[in-house]
Amino acid sequence: MTLEFAQEKNFYTSSLTSKKSGPLNGSARIPGDKSMSHRALMFGALAEGETMISGLLEGEDVYNTATAMRAMGANITKGDDGLWRCFGQGVGNLEEPSGVLEMGNSGTSTRLLLGIVAAHPMTVCFTGDKSLIKRPMGRVITPLEQMGATFLSRAGGRLPLAIRGTDNAKAITYKLPVASAQVKSAIILAGLNARGTTTVIESHPTRDHSENMLRHFGVNVTVEKTEDGADAISITGGQALLGCAVDVPSDPSSAAFPVVAALINPGSEIKLHRIGMNPRRTGLYDTLIEMGAEITFENQKIEASEPIATLVIKSTKPLKGITVPPERVPSMIDEFPILAMAAACAEGTTKMTDLAELRVKESDRLLMVANGLKACGVELEMGEDWLTIHGNGKPPKGGAMIETALDHRIAMSFLVLGTATQEPVSIDDSSPIKTSFPNFIELMREIGADIDSRA
Repeated sequence: MTLEFAQEKNFYTSSLTSKKSGPLNGSARIPGDKSMSHRALMFGALAEGETMISGLLEGEDVYNTATAMRAMGANITKGDDGLWRCFGQGVGNLEEPSGVLEMGNSGTSTRLLLGIVAAHPMTVCFTGDKSLIKRPMGRVITPLEQMGATFLSRAGGRLPLAIRGTDNAKAITYKLPVASAQVKSAIILAGLNARGTTTVIESHPTRDHSENMLRHFGVNVTVEKTEDGADAISITGGQALLGCAVDVPSDPSSAAFPVVAALINPGSEIKLHRIGMNPRRTGLYDTLIEMGAEITFENQKIEASEPIATLVIKSTKPLKGITVPPERVPSMIDEFPILAMAAACAEGTTKMTDLAELRVKESDRLLMVANGLKACGVELEMGEDWLTIHGNGKPPKGGAMIETALDHRIAMSFLVLGTATQEPVSIDDSSPIKTSFPNFIELMREIGADIDSRA
């Protein structure tokens, strides 16, 4: 059975206000991992045969990926049993879409799809919302042009853009100038249909969901160490993906919001089930534990090449400020906004460095976090790629209206902070939340958070 995506979306009201909530308690299931949901649909569309997906994140970003893959010939449906089924076209057999692909707010979808299209002989136009069209695509365009694709884009390689793929893609060896799982994945996906072996070299390990899931689909992906200790990820073109079952674990980045909410509200105890524990995604949890958080991991196991666990979080003592090791940044780059909320409630100074990548996310997250925390009464300093937050061991005053700039993580982070501040915290626009965590408000209310549309 096919369901219309528009009926499945959960649209929020515009502004929301979060008030001091007291202890949070309960058990919850976080929605599916966004990174893996994108990949499950894309790889299913490239596979031969049927792929059945459970646990898919049903948020706007993932719907846009599904719509794009449908436009290129994949048959994607959701059944009454809750399973998503994808009947793929096979590598090299996607169809040219008849219209422009509207990617909304999703940089992950756009960059990975550019990699797929680059090795198919078709022309595709991409666009997005007013946030996505500001985000840089040049870092993906450069290697894909080396592989034979051609691009026409706005200044700085920004959307809207058109790509003309090739049926004679060249294998390349490419060293990533910045740590980016999206760029790495785009090159690997183009390499699936390239002549020879494509290799991506990354000096700092990034998320390896693409590599893990490709192996789950039967593709041989190798990782070797270079002489200088970098990872060289290689894939030989011409391999087939075989349809399979994919059970998407709950998103550790989304879980971070109720986790921090529990930690900054004394007396809280919550349990979150089946959270993805890929070691390249757990930097926030390592950091919170160093800050004194009581987080335990139960029912640990491996599913579809990915580790999962149940998280138990107890708030028994105040957090302590620390210096976050710079080498940990790639494993928690999306979690710095919510870490900043924890740091604002911690005792002592928290220092965060090597944060330049935050400047080119859905918003300038470094600036948005700093401005919002200052408005809530937090003492801090900010530089081009660093943030230092001075906490006094208790939540700040609050009492601010926060601009979200179409950034879901900014919106959720400050709503979390408002559950502990002395005065309410409001956000100007809650609509971006639906891109990654469509039931965020409902879940937070279920565990005791006071979040509502009233002032």
